[in-house]
Amino acid sequence: MRAIIFDLDNCLAAADEVGEQLLEPVFTAVRDANDGALTRSELDAAFRDCWVHAFDFVAERYGFTPRMHAAGWEAFRGIEVRAPMRGYGDLALLPLLGERRFLVTSGFRRLQESKVRALAIEAAFEAIVVDAIDEPGRRGKERIFRDLMAQFRLDASDVLIVGDNAESELAAASRLGLRSVQIIRPGVVPADGATVHMKDLAELRAWLDHPPPRRP
Repeated sequence: MRAIIFDLDNCLAAADEVGEQLLEPVFTAVRDANDGALTRSELDAAFRDCWVHAFDFVAERYGFTPRMHAAGWEAFRGIEVRAPMRGYGDLALLPLLGERRFLVTSGFRRLQESKVRALAIEAAFEAIVVDAIDEPGRRGKERIFRDLMAQFRLDASDVLIVGDNAESELAAASRLGLRSVQIIRPGVVPADGATVHMKDLAELRAWLDHPPPRRP
């Protein structure tokens, strides 16, 4: 495989690895701005989804009011990881996967860049792109995938998308006709649409020499 594009959260590292207190400022800000718009159970479900999806996606899905959205957004912008992270136990395999590797992660730029630094995985990738939801002109993963393919002269047959999120990188891969692997980390629900499902990077490494035929 010439090129593999990886997701970060819940693919290479658990989003809640540093502890649930990381996002408590966001949850507190949203609760304080709720004013009865959502029930407690709805808020709890939304907060659980914040560990899986980008905040703007969660806010739209659960119908956050403009005040709730603004409060959570401002709190999110100030969050960063300050301690080292370990990631999942198979990250040492990254340099052995594919000829070229790229990392594309969605979220607030400050937080996502701090996670990359905390994991110390920069050297494993030829390029790292943050799909920053807090900056104007956000491209989204589908556009970023297309741009990477154009920049590095990669055909669709050269590229494999590896991630966990059915609504994000896996959906973008499907729209672009790219092969994809859903990594079923703890808590990840297997989803339709991925070319194949795997439990970890060790299984991915074993599979790369003999991938299944492309779907028609």
